[in-house]
Amino acid sequence: MADRNAKLPGVAVRYAQALFGLAKEAGETEKTGADLERLGQLLEQSDDLARFIASPLLDKRAQAQGLAAVMEKLEAGKLARDFVQLVAVKGRLALLPEMIAAYQALMAQERGEVSALVTSAAKLTAAQEKKIAEALKAALGKDVQIENAIDPSILGGLIVRVGSRMIDTSIKTRLNTLKTMLKGA
Repeated sequence: MADRNAKLPGVAVRYAQALFGLAKEAGETEKTGADLERLGQLLEQSDDLARFIASPLLDKRAQAQGLAAVMEKLEAGKLARDFVQLVAVKGRLALLPEMIAAYQALMAQERGEVSALVTSAAKLTAAQEKKIAEALKAALGKDVQIENAIDPSILGGLIVRVGSRMIDTSIKTRLNTLKTMLKGA
C-alpha cells in the first residue's frame, strides 16, 4: 500500500495520516473510513459536487458550509465531519478525493491487505477477480484487494501489478516479443 500512497500528493497523505491517527486513538478507524468512502462515492457520482470542492473561486466558508450539509445528510460521524471542515477551511478541498484514497490505503495496510492493479482487455467477472485474488494471496501470503483496469489494446491475458512487481501475460506483449524474435532471425 505504500506504493499507492507514493502516487498521491504529499499533502493528501499527511492529512490522511493525521486523521487515521486520530481515528485510531478514538477507536473509529472503520467508522471514519466508511464515512469517507460514502463521501468519495458521492464525489464520483456528482459532477456538481466535484466542481464545488475543486473550485478555487468559491469562498472557503461557503464551501465549508456546503460540505457540512453534505456530511450531515450522509450522517457522518463527528471525526469525519470535523476533518472535512478543517480541509475546507484550510483551502485543501481539491485534494479531498486523494485524502480519502490515502485514508483507505492506510486502513488496508492496517488490515494487512495488499492492492493489486489487474489490467485486462475486458471487465473481469466477480469469479475471475476472486480466482486472481486467491492466487495472489497464495503467492504473497496476504489478502489482496483487486482493482480492475480495462485496456482493450492488450487483446487478452492480464497485466498484474502488485507494488513494484509486474507480471505481464498479455497477448499484446507476447506478439511484440514474437515480432522482435522474428526480426532477429
